[in-house]
Amino acid sequence: MSNIPRILLAAPASGSGKTVITCALLRAFQKEGLKMASFKCGPDYIDPLFHEQVFEIETRNLDPFFSDEEELCRIVRKGAKGKDLSIIEGVMGYYDGLGGVSTEASAYDVARKTKSPVVLIINAKGASVSLAAQIRGFLEFRKDHQICGVILNRTTKGMFPLLKTFLEDELGIQIFGYFPVMEEAQFESRHLGLLLPDEVQDISARLDALADVCRETVDLKAMQEAANRAEELSVAEGAISEAVQTAEVGTSGAAAEQTRIRIGVARDEAFCFYYHENLDLLENLGAEIVQFSPIHDASLPENIQGLLIGGGYPELYAKQLSENASMRNAIRDAVACGMPTLAECGGFMYLMRQMEDMEGNSYEMCGALSGKAWRTTRLQRFGYVTLTAQDGSMAGPAGEQIRAHEFHYFDTDLNGEVFRAKKPTGKREWDCMIGTETILAGFPHLYYPSNPQVAKRFLERAAAFHPV
Repeated sequence: MSNIPRILLAAPASGSGKTVITCALLRAFQKEGLKMASFKCGPDYIDPLFHEQVFEIETRNLDPFFSDEEELCRIVRKGAKGKDLSIIEGVMGYYDGLGGVSTEASAYDVARKTKSPVVLIINAKGASVSLAAQIRGFLEFRKDHQICGVILNRTTKGMFPLLKTFLEDELGIQIFGYFPVMEEAQFESRHLGLLLPDEVQDISARLDALADVCRETVDLKAMQEAANRAEELSVAEGAISEAVQTAEVGTSGAAAEQTRIRIGVARDEAFCFYYHENLDLLENLGAEIVQFSPIHDASLPENIQGLLIGGGYPELYAKQLSENASMRNAIRDAVACGMPTLAECGGFMYLMRQMEDMEGNSYEMCGALSGKAWRTTRLQRFGYVTLTAQDGSMAGPAGEQIRAHEFHYFDTDLNGEVFRAKKPTGKREWDCMIGTETILAGFPHLYYPSNPQVAKRFLERAAAFHPV
């Protein structure tokens, strides 16, 4: 038996049912009494947030663009500790990676590097024998495909036994089960992805219905047995990357003492996009995370020494954010007094003078930055980037690099030029980020473990800041 029973759910393309089936399996296995762990391939914030709020399962990202193989395995070990079974939700099509022309950073790349068995989810509506050709293509495209079985989506109870026998005889691969077409299997989305759980009507009842169907139509015992056959991961439990160790050793001031550095982290309906690995790294380097709500709280937490305002949906709560003038003013004053501040995407927009909502109405924001943010009709500067510092700032000297991704429909007249962003494939580049000795703000979502020194310098500045 594997030390970490795990399965990765993949599909030929987006829209094949990965998210719904992942949710159904998580709830079904919970109903079977298993303690579950959950992971998401790629830089997605929304699906992990969905899993955490609905299933009360801490969900971590597995992203080969941000993390090397050792780090990916370490994340799996940490997230799966004490759990009976881990489910990893894939991203896009199984082999789809960087630039649309590579398998790098694909779900396949994650499966290969974490040695995870893969269950391929195939949309079977309107097809029969042709399914064999499709599945065979996935099995033969790469020798180390990791695929151990298939779930057929959107087929019928009457058709499934025929398809199961035919496909298993033809391909020699296990067909674990099927999902029928279900009304409750349609989860609403918006401009950045799924609605959050508290916005979906009767979410618990809908997921219970999905799980009950899953327990009837999918061989959960066979899936668990396949997960148990996953190879052992060689990375030592609790190991951290050499770069993180270097950052810890090099930490000075309060970060090297027992006193924790109090960092205020904005977290509510408007600001909810955070990587666990980013917050873990800050804590490992000496931070005490103190959460607050820019919507609901009247003031910042007491005695904080730094601010972290992540991405999310401030455009959906622009009116509420604007009406909370005491919080806006507190943040403006803190930034003006030199409190070290990291702000990403939605947090970046919140720091500005004005921001539009989804209907184009303009609202006053913090005014810590002079720009205005407005909605556009398409994604702006979408995808992975490597950021290279053009000038010195709180992040470090010119030449410093960190990896990130962008995913936003909004734009601004104050994008900044402290960093140069470059796509991992192709020639596209652009300037971005506002950067001073105490502020680092822009649309890119940074992945701190890709350069822990950036997080370390932020905490060093915070350790030197004395709250008034």
